Amino acid sequence: MASSWWHRVRHAVAPHSHDAADKVDPAMEGSREGIRALWISLAVLGLTAALQALVAAWSGSVALLGDTLHNVADALTAVPLGIAFVLGRRPPTRRYTYGYGRAEDLAGIAIVLTIAASAALAAYAALDRLLHPAVVTRLPYVAAAALVGFAGNELVARFRIRVGRRIGSAALVADGLHARTDGLTSLAVLLGAGGVAIGWPWADPVVGLLITLAILFVLKDAAREVYRRLMDAVDPALLAAAEEALSGTPGVRRVSGLRMRWIGHRLHAETNLVVAAELSLGEAHAIAVEAEHRLLHAVPRLAGATVHPDPESADAHASLAHHHAPAAHEHRHAELEEPRGHGHHHGHDHPHHG
Repeated sequence: MASSWWHRVRHAVAPHSHDAADKVDPAMEGSREGIRALWISLAVLGLTAALQALVAAWSGSVALLGDTLHNVADALTAVPLGIAFVLGRRPPTRRYTYGYGRAEDLAGIAIVLTIAASAALAAYAALDRLLHPAVVTRLPYVAAAALVGFAGNELVARFRIRVGRRIGSAALVADGLHARTDGLTSLAVLLGAGGVAIGWPWADPVVGLLITLAILFVLKDAAREVYRRLMDAVDPALLAAAEEALSGTPGVRRVSGLRMRWIGHRLHAETNLVVAAELSLGEAHAIAVEAEHRLLHAVPRLAGATVHPDPESADAHASLAHHHAPAAHEHRHAELEEPRGHGHHHGHDHPHHG
């Protein structure tokens, strides 16, 4: 294990090439790490649920039984995410030209919906317990099983979140947050058992309602993470690092039109670079290649970049000017005219280098 970690660290700092094959390998490695994380999480949660199920059957604790079923449901959320990781390893096709990395975003939606369902079930169980109190026996064992549930879920949550952030998988991070909600539910069982032990039979459902609120906060964070990924949001710090790397490339006079997006757990970028107008095509292309090379070193988990060199000339794109009217002008024009069922096409794609 130590040698494996050292190999990864050494690979991260050692010089490496950036041909097509090398761009695929990190993506494949990220998928392998994600799948490995899911298998380990599945094993830990399976063992946790099995131990809790035994105590639930022995003690007659309905709350612990609910927490056990909750942990089983959490383990099952690994299924759509595992499918997404496997799909993400498939090569691009003529229909899916960027590959299947977006399957992770779909899995993220499924996980967010599962967290929402968990919150609803937790609220229902708490309200039902308030209306129909139940007698719980062998409270020390119930408390111990609750601690096992919390420890198992928190261990899985930390592991999933750490791996998800390392490989850039928002879905795996969301799944880790979901495991954390189940840990909170286990604590509700523990606190409820403590309340019952001192003669407060209402403590278990009341704490359960409080934990439901905590689950809703976690749901908000997970939903925001997945929403931003679906909307192609990136950390502004990544954009700043990319701009610094591009603008520092010899021969680049200005950087414009830099855009970045996540596809699965890999970043893709495209940009225009303003270069001297008197350069030859070969010289401009060499600058674009060097700029991409610097970008690959500066931005973590970048799969590749499309770099387009523009000559420093006012009329370089004169024929495209009417396709790139300022947004403010378009907005004013739309306010003055009624919709006519047709319009101009905006956002013409240039030929690119990269």
